[in-house]
Amino acid sequence: MQVILLEKIGKLGNLGDLANVKSGYARNFLIPQGKAKPATTANMAEFEAIKADLQAKEAAASKEAQTKADAMSGVVCTIKANAGDEGKLFGSIGTADIAASLAASGHEVEKRDINMPEAIRFVGEYDISVTLHADVNVDVKVVVEASEDEE
Repeated sequence: MQVILLEKIGKLGNLGDLANVKSGYARNFLIPQGKAKPATTANMAEFEAIKADLQAKEAAASKEAQTKADAMSGVVCTIKANAGDEGKLFGSIGTADIAASLAASGHEVEKRDINMPEAIRFVGEYDISVTLHADVNVDVKVVVEASEDEE
């Protein structure tokens, strides 16, 4: 199925590109989320009419994400967790924990924007990537420490 992209999407293309995608992906995700429209002649004409407005919104979102990335560069996120004597955590640190820690330090991010290869299960320092926009990524250092309280 051919669609017109209404915003930049990672591996599909930029704003205004025609992309061939599977019909289920278009019907169930792209079109309901407002990220694309079917590539019909009527939709092509409508897109040309609103193209400048969409480009302005995309540029504003990109600029806002870049400002947020500049503020977040060099941020160190410290998380205390229960750990055993050898540094193995009782449980794990996931994206929700990192998002909460960043929110506590004044940087609001969605947990779906945090890119982790796997959950953190040991005490130590980790570099985590946060995607703020399709083009804007920022690296955040996560320091996991063993909590001192004994229960």
